Amino acid sequence: MSRTVVRGGLVITAAEETHADVLIENGRIAALAAHDSAIADGWTAGADRVLDATGKYVIPGGVDAHTHLDFPFGGTFSSDTFESGTRAAAWGGTTTLVDFAVQTRGQALRAGLDLWHAKADAQCAIDYAFHMILSDVNDHTLKEMDLLVSEGVTSFKLFTAYPGVFLSDDGQILRAMQRAAGNGGLVLMHAENGPAIDVLIQQALAAGRTGPRYHGEVRHPLLEAEATHRTIQLARIAGAPLYVVHVSAEQAVDEIAQARHAGLNVFGETCPQYLFLSTDNLAEPDFEGAKYVCSTPLRPREHHAALWRALRTNDLQVVSTDHCPFCFRGQKELGRDDFSKIPNGLPGVENRMDLLHQSVVEGRIGRRRWIEIACAAPARMFGLYPKKGTLAPGSDADLVLYDPTAEQTLSARTHHMNVDYSAYEGKRITGQVVTVLSRGEPVIDAREFTGRAGHGQYIPRGTCQYLM
Repeated sequence: MSRTVVRGGLVITAAEETHADVLIENGRIAALAAHDSAIADGWTAGADRVLDATGKYVIPGGVDAHTHLDFPFGGTFSSDTFESGTRAAAWGGTTTLVDFAVQTRGQALRAGLDLWHAKADAQCAIDYAFHMILSDVNDHTLKEMDLLVSEGVTSFKLFTAYPGVFLSDDGQILRAMQRAAGNGGLVLMHAENGPAIDVLIQQALAAGRTGPRYHGEVRHPLLEAEATHRTIQLARIAGAPLYVVHVSAEQAVDEIAQARHAGLNVFGETCPQYLFLSTDNLAEPDFEGAKYVCSTPLRPREHHAALWRALRTNDLQVVSTDHCPFCFRGQKELGRDDFSKIPNGLPGVENRMDLLHQSVVEGRIGRRRWIEIACAAPARMFGLYPKKGTLAPGSDADLVLYDPTAEQTLSARTHHMNVDYSAYEGKRITGQVVTVLSRGEPVIDAREFTGRAGHGQYIPRGTCQYLM
């Protein structure tokens, strides 16, 4: 039996904050006990490893429920593989990822899932799971949804955007939602009105508006709100829960809040880029704005307050990253003369926990809410709790020692993501990961990477535990 004791820290979960020591046995949390108690002192005598957490927070490893590693888009692939992306996630205090496997149109869901298993197998430094992107809704794929749910792939993403690539029409969306209502799956929705956006794209290009700033202008906030409203109504008809991904616009937040106040099982996530960046970044000169092209797009700063308010009131439950990095050189440059050809996506898997802690420092959210939106809520939403997302007896020993007073400057020169720029270059923040355990094994030890590709295990998931 391996035994680790974490001594002297402030243990923070979504439920409570307590000064306690943590006993880890065979990769799981065995017990918590007050500092200097006879019980805790007894643990230390027989421990294989003792970690001193004095002056630090002891928090659950982060759960990032929205990543795109080795993901095909616009004729290229996202620049982080499962090996590099999970290593970077560990550096940022995240110990579980849920990535998106992709069904190719005309092929079975199983073929897409098998491909993603092959990409990830023996490559991951931390634990991982999969959502399934439905690109082609038909009788066969609807039946496959049942099988995937029984095997622990319990969430399915559909799009009202990207005509000809991912878009499903309202009838297809309704059929998938009806299937999910019967099999316990959760439908995830990329909510933007893609056909209307395509019209605006062609009009902008015809008028010579080709730069990155126009990516944000053609993807109007009302087109996000319209698609959010429409898919909420389809979910009501189907009797299915709905989770809206990467919410960026105040008007879309209003649609989700209204549905939740009516007692519907409608949920939403936002991402750090929508809380900290804006259309000012898209307008940066010399094509630098291309670094910030993602969908849904960055919004004017006036939208930030609504997103923060929704995180405080639980109208938005989760902060994920939508980590989908493309290098500026050679990838983002594919759209130098046409913003619609810029690969959509930002790097961020390494920055999420730190940026949200900065929000604690600045008083936007409290410490327990930080852990709720970054660890516990995504674990509950996607059937991982309490194995992941908390520190309780029986939970996996995914644990982070976090220094709340350390100061750092975010930069591409020091990050570990496989991308040639940082979306937060030069941003000074307070708080930093010191040590990370994944199932009790150190993957970051006193700011040194000690993990390995292949340590991370695939996790079949249960169904959503967040339903009202």
